[in-house]
Amino acid sequence: MINSPIPLLGFAAYSGTGKTTLLEQLLPILLNRDINVAMIKHSHHDFEIDKQGKDSYRLRKAGAKQMLIASAYRSALITEKDGKTEPQLAELIKKIDTNGIDMILVEGFRHIAFPKIELHRPSLSKPLLFPEDDTIIAFATDNISQVKFPQAVRQLPLLSINNTESIADFIQDNFLTN
Repeated sequence: MINSPIPLLGFAAYSGTGKTTLLEQLLPILLNRDINVAMIKHSHHDFEIDKQGKDSYRLRKAGAKQMLIASAYRSALITEKDGKTEPQLAELIKKIDTNGIDMILVEGFRHIAFPKIELHRPSLSKPLLFPEDDTIIAFATDNISQVKFPQAVRQLPLLSINNTESIADFIQDNFLTN
């Protein structure tokens, strides 16, 4: 199980299920409740976060293995990798500055052992994750009547993907109680 200095919760699902869309709706609700969140997102693709022609881009392309850019508004650390080694969640958590942060939410890393909510849309015809993953602590779907749960599986709290307030309630009640 992954160790974290503050509460850690993931959202696990197959591509196209709506993880980012759900998180985009959930984050403002949590912020409105004075819950400050750090995010870690796993990507299987190459990506750029600084724009061509900007100083940080030019210096990184010139050979800097790490590029830290900072201002009074934000900072970003870009680390060049070899393109072969997948990122390790435990190492990414260590890079989070937890000062003023109440919890870390993670999108992806579904094969790593840490608490997760599984998102499932029966219309996508993807298999369920939770029968094989005992770190999934809740199940969120857009159509509970179409989900076929195997008889011998443990019962999980059921949430609606379309009710982000109830997902925020679940997070607050299960991860942030004092």
